[in-house]
Amino acid sequence: MRVSIALIRPLVVRTVAVTDPRDLLAHLPGTAPYAWIRRGEGLVGWGVAARAEVPPGPGRFDWAREWLASLFEGARIDDQVGLPGSGPVAFGSFTFDRDVPGSVLVVPRVVLARRQGQAWLTTIGEAETLPVAPATEPGRIRYGDGTLSAPEWQHVVAQAVAKIKAGVLDKVVLARDLRATAEREIDPRALLARLADRYPECYTFSVDGLVGATPELLVRHIGRSIESLVLAGTVSRGTGPAEDAARAAELYASAKDREEHGYAVASVRQALAPLCAELHVPDEPDLLVLPNVQHLATRITGRLSDGASVLDVVAAMHPTAAVGGTPTDAAIEVIRELEGMDRGRYAGPVGWIDSRGDGEWGIALRCAEVSGREARLFAGCGIMGGSDPAAELAEAQAKFRVMQYALEG
Repeated sequence: MRVSIALIRPLVVRTVAVTDPRDLLAHLPGTAPYAWIRRGEGLVGWGVAARAEVPPGPGRFDWAREWLASLFEGARIDDQVGLPGSGPVAFGSFTFDRDVPGSVLVVPRVVLARRQGQAWLTTIGEAETLPVAPATEPGRIRYGDGTLSAPEWQHVVAQAVAKIKAGVLDKVVLARDLRATAEREIDPRALLARLADRYPECYTFSVDGLVGATPELLVRHIGRSIESLVLAGTVSRGTGPAEDAARAAELYASAKDREEHGYAVASVRQALAPLCAELHVPDEPDLLVLPNVQHLATRITGRLSDGASVLDVVAAMHPTAAVGGTPTDAAIEVIRELEGMDRGRYAGPVGWIDSRGDGEWGIALRCAEVSGREARLFAGCGIMGGSDPAAELAEAQAKFRVMQYALEG
């Protein structure tokens, strides 16, 4: 069901420079925070000036772009900063499966931002002054199986491997979920603070109850320049530098992981090439080292050939092989057949867009859907013909630890 709300029409928007707020997250009130933070920079927001539940279907990104264009075109904007992310901004997250409802866009009433030594405050209508009390801790956490138990999920992985060996597809990404129940209501700000501190290289986000820290940048769009960070191929961290180096070398030399990474890079190249006048794709991947895992990583850059907005680029790219599989259509069908669960917004695009069409969007990985005392955690693994179900389960458990740390501290 399509629902859109504009609490303030027309939008009366004012953006002014402010002194450095330092810790952006420390300024968030406790009610429904919005956030996109990396290395202490980014945007946080609160309050609701406008909100839309995006209808599912193949045209959902077009609908979202048109709704925002209508909203922003009628706005009275006094932007004294003029940088990407100044003026009115919408935070959004989309479901992984285009046919599943739950995608949302929200324009906060207040956005506080800092980037490259500059900081600004955007307000819509009368500034909303809310008390900022310290974030509360959730207390003791109990975990329970999600849709499938660990042995059941390993069986699903084995079924996927059999389909790949039979030639049905080349790769599929399978996800599993984990249920968490807290002693007290979960305050997203406590999770955000821990994630931003421990995973500064990731994009820490909060949009409408979806909270996480993703390492994967789907697209950064500034003017006509775009950038994407492709991750596929993973190994857990070792117990020390020597073991870390050995595992990194093993990952880099792994035919299975290099093939998996190659599929992901090829899918991004294929999606971006028609949109770009220039596109640079490195021949060899780098290594992204995070506190819990190491990934094969390729940073792709380009220059758009026309005035496409960041949502147009997101529409062309999602789902990449890094979160779906190869070929895409066959992988989506296998996911629907084998996973046995609704991913919701896990592995879907998450990020922000401003009135110029600039923005940053990641893939919602290392995340949880949070509601009251409950949280639903997600993790996924790329399955290839040479995948071992026990090893894939261990990789998923390593990925769960990001949000378990956020909940437990």
